[in-house]
Amino acid sequence: MPSMTAKTNAARLLDRLGIPYELRPYQVDPEDLSAESVAAKIGFPPEQVFKTLVARGDVTGVLLAVVPGDCTLDLKALAKLSGDRRVETVPLKDVQPLTGYVRGGVTALACKKAYPVFVDETLELFDVISISAGVRGTQLLVTPADYLRAVSGHTGPIATQKQAPP
Repeated sequence: MPSMTAKTNAARLLDRLGIPYELRPYQVDPEDLSAESVAAKIGFPPEQVFKTLVARGDVTGVLLAVVPGDCTLDLKALAKLSGDRRVETVPLKDVQPLTGYVRGGVTALACKKAYPVFVDETLELFDVISISAGVRGTQLLVTPADYLRAVSGHTGPIATQKQAPP
C-alpha cells in the first residue's frame, strides 16, 4: 500500500468543482469497517463521520442515504423524504455493481451513475464533516454546504440513534 494518499475519483470531482477538502488516511481493519471505528482512527466524533448507504425505493429506484456514523438509517423517514412508498437497503452484493465502490469505501461522490442523494439533516450542525473518499483507508473532510452542492443532496431527518446493547 502506498504511503502517500492517492487522489480518488471523489477527490478529483471536488477538484473539478473547485471545492476545498482534506484527505485523511487511516489504517483499515477488514474485520471492522464501521463508521465508529473510522471516526476513532481519524480523531472525529462518530456523529461527524457520515456513512453512505445504498437503497432502492419503489418510485425513485436506486438512491443513496448519508447518515451519521453513530446512527442507523430510518427507512420510513427516507421513503417519506424521497417520495417513495417503500425503501429498502440493497443487498451487499449489489453495492459495488451499482456504485463502483466496495463496502467501507462507498461515497455519493463520483458514483458510476448520478443517484439521488438524501443526507441526514444533522450534517448542518458541523463546520466540517468526514465522508469516504471512495476507498477504504481514506476519508474526505469537507464543509456540509460544499458536500451538499457536490452531490446535489437533499436533507431531512433520516437517521435514528443506534440502540445501545443491554
